[in-house]
Amino acid sequence: MSFVFVADFFADEILGGGELNNEELVSLISVKSSITKIKSAAITLDFLRENGEKYFIISNFVGLKEECKARLSEMKYVIYEHDHKYVRSRNPAMYEDYLAPKSEIINYEFYKNASAVFCQSAFHAEIARKNLDLDNIVNLGGNLWSEESLNKMLEYSKKTKENKCSIMASNIEHKNTREAVQYCEYKQIPYELINSSSYYDFLDKLSNNLKLIFLPKTPETLSRIVVEARMMNMGVATNSRVGASSEPWFEKKGEELINIMRLKRQEILEKVLAAFENE
Repeated sequence: MSFVFVADFFADEILGGGELNNEELVSLISVKSSITKIKSAAITLDFLRENGEKYFIISNFVGLKEECKARLSEMKYVIYEHDHKYVRSRNPAMYEDYLAPKSEIINYEFYKNASAVFCQSAFHAEIARKNLDLDNIVNLGGNLWSEESLNKMLEYSKKTKENKCSIMASNIEHKNTREAVQYCEYKQIPYELINSSSYYDFLDKLSNNLKLIFLPKTPETLSRIVVEARMMNMGVATNSRVGASSEPWFEKKGEELINIMRLKRQEILEKVLAAFENE
């Protein structure tokens, strides 16, 4: 099997949760198969014609041209969904019960024609099914971390924690750093804003404290930072918009949760590959 992995950006450009997850999936597939990475905006009809026999894994695809979506719909592909690109605003929280009006649903045929639409949690899959009413939606029930990252978090999980709360310092509006800070200040809870351009340095700083405060404005398909906090033996204070809380493993933490995520590496890989094998 030969694959093409499509995304708007990759981990060497943006150190986001989706990009880190994608990088690990590419790495796992590359052990046994050929896989090429390409940015969505760089895909052309000529490229699709030249690679028509390959299997496409479509992650974020904002840059993908409409004519290329139409051509891909005739090919073998899955959508590895990281947010809600079936809703014009990409924020189902704008609507009651996360159900957008039909007029706000976009990319419907692109989702419908995929061999599978992979979601990150039961919460994520439920919102996607509610809005798309498709039977090709699959819950992966977790994310991918490298063995090195899991080993780092195991190390950080054993720290003695400070009696403070960690807050992710983000200028992304829907991550809602401002409200998390306001909450701590109103409750007079000691807190520390966590930020770093280095992933492991960020995890190291995050894990110094007893608890993570995270109050997202949009539905988090999983929320890697919440799962990372749990793996590093931290408590979490959040709202109802975190997909990880819909999973049966969410009550676990520390080494027990890390071991579950180790198993997810093979489990998620097998689910993705099976979608093509069933074609």
